[in-house]
Amino acid sequence: METTNQKMRMRLLRLIGVALFTALAYVIMLLIHFPVSFLTLDLKDAVITLCGLCFGPISALVSSVTVALVEMVTVSSTGVYGFVMNALSTAAFSVTVSLIYKYKKNFLGAIIGLLSGVFAVTAVMMIFNLIVTPYYMHVEVAQVANMIPTLLLPFNLVKATFNAAVVLLLYKPISTVLQKIGFLPKSNAAFKFDRRTILVSLAAILLIAASLVVVFCVLHGSFRFGV
Repeated sequence: METTNQKMRMRLLRLIGVALFTALAYVIMLLIHFPVSFLTLDLKDAVITLCGLCFGPISALVSSVTVALVEMVTVSSTGVYGFVMNALSTAAFSVTVSLIYKYKKNFLGAIIGLLSGVFAVTAVMMIFNLIVTPYYMHVEVAQVANMIPTLLLPFNLVKATFNAAVVLLLYKPISTVLQKIGFLPKSNAAFKFDRRTILVSLAAILLIAASLVVVFCVLHGSFRFGV
């Protein structure tokens, strides 16, 4: 009976954890974003990917769809188009990363997962921009194709790299805190402030800085706080 109770407790904590990550992703999407033409770079993909790394790829998928749906009915002006593209973008990144990490739960698995997520979301968004965007913007496919090298491809690469770097910077500290407060099982791979941690953190910070430089200086984006 005690084992059953423990399993039920962990399931409840998992549900609460996923709900908290989902709510945090929505709030961060509202508060901090970088408009680039008709596109928007934000941090919600990183938050939902952290959710997937902690609680599994299904949690990442549920959170991706939920945040996109709530965004559509509250603040988005792009309707179903925005919902589809947001859900696809976030799910392609977060589910890919967390699925790979689920079966290779170490530092190498995390790096492979993040790199795979960057390429997966970029490929998915190129395909669906060619399929969906012409209908939404009422333009020819050729016009959307012309935007790929100058806007769509660099934007999606930068957005995915930016969120991957944030995940790389925050996953271990956050997972360690969740272990300490009981949301995750105890692990021997808890956060340690060693040489590798310092190097990984510095690399992540440099990637974040480089991504923002590209957003502001190359893609001519801007910063917006709040709705």
